[in-house]
Amino acid sequence: MTDLKLFRIDGGRASELTSRSFALERNLQTLIEENMEVTFGVRYLASEYTTGKVHRGRIDSLGLDENGSPVIFEYKRTSNENVINQGLFYLDWLMDHKAEFQILVASRLGAATAENIDWSAPRLICVANDFTRYDEYAVRQIDRNVELVRYRDFGSDLLAIELVTSVSTETTATTRKASSISAAEAAPGKKSSRTKTVTELLALADLELASLYEKFETFALSLGDDVVKNERSLYFAFRRLKNFACVEVHPTSKNLLVYLKLPPASVELVEGFSRDVSKIGHFGTGDLELRISSTANWPLIEELTRRAYAAN
Repeated sequence: MTDLKLFRIDGGRASELTSRSFALERNLQTLIEENMEVTFGVRYLASEYTTGKVHRGRIDSLGLDENGSPVIFEYKRTSNENVINQGLFYLDWLMDHKAEFQILVASRLGAATAENIDWSAPRLICVANDFTRYDEYAVRQIDRNVELVRYRDFGSDLLAIELVTSVSTETTATTRKASSISAAEAAPGKKSSRTKTVTELLALADLELASLYEKFETFALSLGDDVVKNERSLYFAFRRLKNFACVEVHPTSKNLLVYLKLPPASVELVEGFSRDVSKIGHFGTGDLELRISSTANWPLIEELTRRAYAAN
């Protein structure tokens, strides 16, 4: 059972709030769907989505996360319901019906969003009042992006959600081979007919810049077992339930651009190092930009990244 406890402090004295499960999990589903972007960083698409006469299924909730990855939500309604297997069943259906999902995204979020869906890392989020240790073990054996999220209801105005287990199929960028870039793309002065991916740009980076990225990645992943790295075409995203940092690699200017999901007003901005990009278009998510070209400000980089991690 969950060991999450919540206390109300009144006059310096603490009193424990009693938690409970929702009387009807449907109420929880509605609450999450209406607040999906705030709680999970996922844009809502559909509820009780039917998978057709042949498949004969009904996906509880569908969404698209801030990195463009499809997300399936399944809610555990009874203690003996195998919500993980059910979710994996729907995940397989989703990968076999990409065109149908793309049409749904286009109708809800626009054609441009639908054209940029990231099919490399679809997510399954299982939500329940509690999970067993066997559930957590089973998820770790699955080569899929699966997250177990536990909730507790502390009354009409307090809801706690906790990421119990998160498993990702993503590999770290530093383990990928530079040979993924063709000789023509790597040759100096040779123009490519397409935009290079962030992995290709990282492979083109000099040793100092590559080491800076590896240092940041290692730190971000060390913040907790719940951190997942997601590789998008043009940036790397680090998330818990939501993104807390996105990183672009710029080998020509020899710097990393790190976007943290922190209010810029809460930070003392330093010219040439940090700036408010809340009204400036950029890849990834986060309103605070850090321009990193050396380890000179590393203690501050770690402090701000830790703050972003804690806030998301």
